[in-house]
Amino acid sequence: MRIDLHTHSRASDGTDTPAGLVRAAARAGLDVVAITDHDTADGWAEAAAAAEEVGITLVPGMEISTIHHGRSVHLLAYLPDPTSPALAAELTQVLAGRESRVPEMLDRLRRLGIDISADDVRAASHGAAATGRPHVADALVTLGVVGDRTEAFDRYLGAGRSAYVNRYAAPLEGTIRAVTEAGGVSVIAHPWGRGGLGRPDEATLTHLHAVGLAGIEVDHQDHDAAARSRLRALARDIGLVATGSSDYHGDGKVDHDLGCNTTDPGEYERLMALAADAGVRSDRVPPVVTYGPATGSA
Repeated sequence: MRIDLHTHSRASDGTDTPAGLVRAAARAGLDVVAITDHDTADGWAEAAAAAEEVGITLVPGMEISTIHHGRSVHLLAYLPDPTSPALAAELTQVLAGRESRVPEMLDRLRRLGIDISADDVRAASHGAAATGRPHVADALVTLGVVGDRTEAFDRYLGAGRSAYVNRYAAPLEGTIRAVTEAGGVSVIAHPWGRGGLGRPDEATLTHLHAVGLAGIEVDHQDHDAAARSRLRALARDIGLVATGSSDYHGDGKVDHDLGCNTTDPGEYERLMALAADAGVRSDRVPPVVTYGPATGSA
């Protein structure tokens, strides 16, 4: 089986619709794909309908913006109930933080002589759950200010750049617990890449595992061969699931093609077993996996 557990649609900052993302995953030869838009479950229903149509297994998830000891951490949450009170409260705050910083970013860009408006950003967001930096970047591309998102972040929108504005992120440990309470499981995305923990050591990951962390994303484009080898060893020694993913954003990110990194089927089964156990132990009704013919039936 070919399994990709980290992808984005237009519900956050990808360029494909949720259905388009699923169809693209099927064309790429994937058997299992997870939709993990930033801080929202808005794309799940559309993606599930498309998964049934094309016969691919869909895992509902999201990528939550968190912070730990002053560092931004991207937390992948699989199969949580997004209406669980603690989780829903954090998602509401994170999305509000994304939205609220856009006006100040635009003000800073205009002070740099760039003629950009809120309408430009809304047009670039395609109805996403909240507008944010990627949509500002896309607007800059459309306006001809930069050639692509990477240039927009490097020149204007990245941390420390002239139009960067900080925002709210949820506490990592509390969010891990909230995901577990919501019947889901959590995996730290690209832990030694951007949005990571700053090369967390074994003690840090062991502590987070005790809090409820299920796994770490090992095979990712931000990790070179040496990083992957060390992270895989850490996962094995601590008992964490080791995943692999593309972090696909459609045209919004180059060199992150669907299936460029995949999750070992045995690790995937471990993750799904942990999710099933969390669902049983919670008082929530978590979402269901939409099964394709290659991976069984619901």
